[in-house]
Amino acid sequence: MIGNSPTRQARKPTLESVAAHAGVGRGTASRVINGSTKVSPAARQAVLRAIEELGYVPNQAARALVRQRTDTIALVASLTDDRRVWEDPFYSLLVRGAATALATEGVQLLLTVPQSRQEHAQLDAFLTAQHVDGVLLTSWHGGDSLPCRLEAAGVPIVSVGTATDCVPSHVIDFDNEDGGRRAAQHLIERGRRRPAIITGPLDLQASLDRWRGFNLALAEAGLKQAEVVHGDFSRRSGVAAMQNLLARGTGIDAVFAGNDLMAAGAMAALLGSGRSVPCDVAIVGFGDSWIATDTDPQLTSVHQPMEAMGREAAGLILARLQGDASAERRVTLGAGIAVRDST
Repeated sequence: MIGNSPTRQARKPTLESVAAHAGVGRGTASRVINGSTKVSPAARQAVLRAIEELGYVPNQAARALVRQRTDTIALVASLTDDRRVWEDPFYSLLVRGAATALATEGVQLLLTVPQSRQEHAQLDAFLTAQHVDGVLLTSWHGGDSLPCRLEAAGVPIVSVGTATDCVPSHVIDFDNEDGGRRAAQHLIERGRRRPAIITGPLDLQASLDRWRGFNLALAEAGLKQAEVVHGDFSRRSGVAAMQNLLARGTGIDAVFAGNDLMAAGAMAALLGSGRSVPCDVAIVGFGDSWIATDTDPQLTSVHQPMEAMGREAAGLILARLQGDASAERRVTLGAGIAVRDST
């Protein structure tokens, strides 16, 4: 008969069988599996030994219901083009820093890049339905209401970059204004007096802050404001912006680009036009990523500790989940500059 077939697959071990094998009650076995400290060392060892010997695999969905935790954090990058996640070192290093820090606590990182209105709506429904324990937001554009909706739904948020009205004190940021100021001061120290700037998207506060800091340093040195072209943080926008500046014929002698990708594009356009870097035009990027050492000449760049920002963001969201009052704060990482051959 089928029911007595010796080839029938053995039943998977259950919580009850683990408890019986360990010689403890079901509740004790459950507490061990769910990480409770309210278990004696002897009972804990017995349950762990039973789990190993029986090959028991906990039901993660059931554990999540009991603990009211999913052990998942979403990192949401609001971009108009998801290729930037793979092209721009900012995102890969941010993800690596956050994922590594979360993994040490047994928490997974879910990366999502909503672009269309429909994708934003779907993400909104997903995040507010308790599928994740918390959210890290980055590259958030002004006017988007998702942060407010998440906070209203009780989903903890940490913003990487700009604070929002709904998330004013759970922010990991970088001193972008000081970074722009340092880029200008470095160029001035190198004798440059006719600089231009290629900004990032103007609906990102970081772009505005870098631009502001650059012009403040110029003003303090008695120089006129930099010529400006707006980019979108992509390499191709750096190429187009530099071609625009060259077509103006104003004789600029330096360029500050809002990230390393645009700086690399600007350098390619300059070299393609027969100009020399840095003899004719010096270039400073922003981010100090691997791109800065992959160009020829190598790129001077404002140092932004992107991986450290990811780690800090992960630490802050975990602190929020644990109800730690120290999570009610804003962390701002300082700027530096890595000098290379492009200046």
